[in-house]
Amino acid sequence: MKLVGALLLAITLAFAKRPSAATLPVACGDDKTTFDVKVQKDQPAPAPTDPGSAQIVFVERFENVGFCVGCKVTTRVGVDGQWVGADRGNSYFAYTVTPAEHHLCVNWQGVQGHGVASLKAEPGKVYYFAINVKIRQDQSGIEQHLDLAALNEDEGKYLAKTSALAAATPRR
Repeated sequence: MKLVGALLLAITLAFAKRPSAATLPVACGDDKTTFDVKVQKDQPAPAPTDPGSAQIVFVERFENVGFCVGCKVTTRVGVDGQWVGADRGNSYFAYTVTPAEHHLCVNWQGVQGHGVASLKAEPGKVYYFAINVKIRQDQSGIEQHLDLAALNEDEGKYLAKTSALAAATPRR
């Protein structure tokens, strides 16, 4: 039964309507950019940021409900209109920004759906954002949910500590 569920999700994702570049929020990047992601467990926490910069830590929280096996999708992360990395499964990565107003975006690579947020970054600060991914599959079908939410420092540090480090490489 689990194999059938995984196969159904794979077929659904393969034929899902891809958003065109015009439908993605301005904070995202070019829809043609995709990533390969490798995750590494038991990595040290992100290094402290330079006092003149700010750091954003993106932590993906993947929740699989139902009989979906192997359903993890790659989630691209955009900052100010450029893709800066990606997560897959329960993973995180850190990105350094200049102190200023920034516009953030997450998007499932190859699947419709996105989340957006904004941030006024201050020098020397670290900001944590959760990429909440939920895939629910049962006899009635598949429900997919994606959003981006700010985390408080304690929760952000804990989630990063208990997640694998994501290393994303753009595909050419």
